[in-house]
Amino acid sequence: MGIEVRTVGDADIPDWMRAMKAGFLLPPSEISDEEIEHRRGHYDPDRTQGAYDNGRWVATFRSFPQELTVVGGAWVPADAVTSVTVSPTHRRRGLLSRMMANDLRAAKERGDAVATLIAAECPIYGRYGFGPATWCTEWHIDVARAALDPRHAGPDDGGRIDFADAAEVRETGPALHDRFRAGQPGAIDLSGAWWQTHTGAVPLPRHPARDRFHVIHRSASGEAQGLATYRADDVWEHKLPQNTVTVDRLTATTPAAERALWRFLCSIDWALHIRTGTRGPDDLLPYHLGDPRAARIVQHADYLWIRPLDVPRLLEARTYPVSGSLVLEVRDGAELAGGRFLLEAGPAGATCTRTGRSAELTLDVGAFAALYLGDESAARLAALGRVDEERPGALATADLLLHTARRPWCPDLF
Repeated sequence: MGIEVRTVGDADIPDWMRAMKAGFLLPPSEISDEEIEHRRGHYDPDRTQGAYDNGRWVATFRSFPQELTVVGGAWVPADAVTSVTVSPTHRRRGLLSRMMANDLRAAKERGDAVATLIAAECPIYGRYGFGPATWCTEWHIDVARAALDPRHAGPDDGGRIDFADAAEVRETGPALHDRFRAGQPGAIDLSGAWWQTHTGAVPLPRHPARDRFHVIHRSASGEAQGLATYRADDVWEHKLPQNTVTVDRLTATTPAAERALWRFLCSIDWALHIRTGTRGPDDLLPYHLGDPRAARIVQHADYLWIRPLDVPRLLEARTYPVSGSLVLEVRDGAELAGGRFLLEAGPAGATCTRTGRSAELTLDVGAFAALYLGDESAARLAALGRVDEERPGALATADLLLHTARRPWCPDLF
């Protein structure tokens, strides 16, 4: 084709970043020197690639190491895929396929168990073996209808909520997040660079970090149990406030801390509306309000997609609520993770090995991805023609073993 797909060197970064911005419909002129230096300090040249044609970058692709929490609280090494663009001048030329093949092959060789991404467009990534593993929901809260006690003056669990500056968030936030993600399948680790960006230590164009408020919930003993970050507009009509609070992040390690933070947000003077940001699809939020109907869903969509690279490792890493066995035939056109596997699992642990036994369920690697974190039902996928039941009762066994009582959730964009 005459188009070179290659890794990105240090001198390439400014032009590569302009191509990435253009691919995301962001003005490339807004790239600052600080942003370029930030990228130079936090990228792996072996995992940053693109397509180069006639002296210009026309496609971009980057990955980085990540930890993905699975059912039971363990984590597996993941290849996090991001910054994926193809210029509209170079569509339908196989550039994404070439970059994706390079990255997934390298991830498999490194020993990553899975690849992850946040899909900007739904139809693209299924053809590379990805499947939607978590979903997200966003609510709009009508504060006046929330029916909360107007005399509410603070947490009712003996704790307290205080404002925090950016430095305190950088000090307290990482350990709090690590405790949170240990109990939340689908959550990912956050780097020091992420916390720098989140708190505005690294000024980026079109980034509201410096306009954010941060509050920390602490228990009666002083332990940090929750963190909320939000913005507020300043809109008045006829000398009456019409303001909306937009929540960028709310993390809590206990239901009491979560409830206290939502009630704090609903008690902010002059705030009539709250946009919750992306939450888990079975979030408790509506039931923290006196009237759950005050929280109206404004967005519900797939979020984290995963691409299995090592089926036995993935199945042995998670936990199971009951004992059982299942023979899975996983089909993978890219020949990265396919095979026939015997899963023998129970509350005490699991083993998964290749087997010559007859398959009980047959599915492609993308359907396995949708099942793995416990969000999807094997019976539903079978009804959609994505899973074949080879032994009567195998669908029920799969759902007993894999489905979870609470849905997985990934709070973070990457």
